Amino acid sequence: MNFTTGQIADQINGTVIGNRDAVITSISKIEEGSKGSLTFLANPKYTEYIYSTNASAAIVSNDFKPTEKIQITLIKVKDPYSSFTTILELFNKNQSDRKGISDLTVIDKSSKISDSAFIGSFSTVGKNSIIADNCIIENQVFIGDNVKIGEGSMIYPGVKILDDTKIGKNCIIHSSCSIGSDGFGFAPNDDGSYKKIPQTGNVIIGDNVEIGSNSTIDRATLGSTIISNGVKLDNQIQIAHNVEIGENTAIAAQSGIAGSTKIGKNCMIGGQVGIIGHLKIGDNVKIQAQAGVTSDVESNARITGTPAISYMNYNKSYVHFKNLPEIVKKIDKKD
Repeated sequence: MNFTTGQIADQINGTVIGNRDAVITSISKIEEGSKGSLTFLANPKYTEYIYSTNASAAIVSNDFKPTEKIQITLIKVKDPYSSFTTILELFNKNQSDRKGISDLTVIDKSSKISDSAFIGSFSTVGKNSIIADNCIIENQVFIGDNVKIGEGSMIYPGVKILDDTKIGKNCIIHSSCSIGSDGFGFAPNDDGSYKKIPQTGNVIIGDNVEIGSNSTIDRATLGSTIISNGVKLDNQIQIAHNVEIGENTAIAAQSGIAGSTKIGKNCMIGGQVGIIGHLKIGDNVKIQAQAGVTSDVESNARITGTPAISYMNYNKSYVHFKNLPEIVKKIDKKD
């Protein structure tokens, strides 16, 4: 679907400087713009491209003032990045407006599928499951028994959603995720072998959650593993049984959270962070990449290292860490 620059500006409360009737057919990076595309300028690092891009229009901040002659139509807004995100959603919505069920899908008769939902080829829906309005279930998705998927959610190819999982509204689950698999629960026997502990709980995912490709969220041993509203998980993340993650927390790729740990609201957790089990992480905590968290963390803390300590203390200590070889040499000379 095509839009004019005027229509786009109306969607984001922008002011058009140039041609309001320019037709936009696609979205592009500013350095790769082509005729008919819309781009944006949010980072000053890319300002030079605003004068050379072949895009038809660009979203810029209200305070942007060209220092050279400019050909491109500008749409001025308060926050270019946020506004461009809104337009991406608009284009994506038009691209994914599908309904119907493929003839190559297997759905148990006891399940309820909204007439406005879409289910692709070679997908399976088990017993007593519910797929709400405007959901999109792509090809080769497995949905088990007693699963509920809320309105407007998008499930990409190859996702496995196992029994009793509850997924809220407007969620996005990317390819090859496993939701509701057994937690890592084993009891040691006297002979050194292990006895499996039955995992009888489920996974509950709130509204507006996004989960990256190849991530795994384990069902609870008892009760629920809980991913609250607005949580954003990157690719290849492991969430163990009975973990709880608070609203609007974001976790970067390859991080792992061990069983029964509770993470607060609005936390930011970097890539390859490891958090041991049964901890309590407060609200608004920032954990730097590759940190190893082995104890509880108070709200508003910023930590790094293994074992993780205060970010500022780590930086002060690092001044001495990097000088240790020279310090040791001096000590040896004194001896």
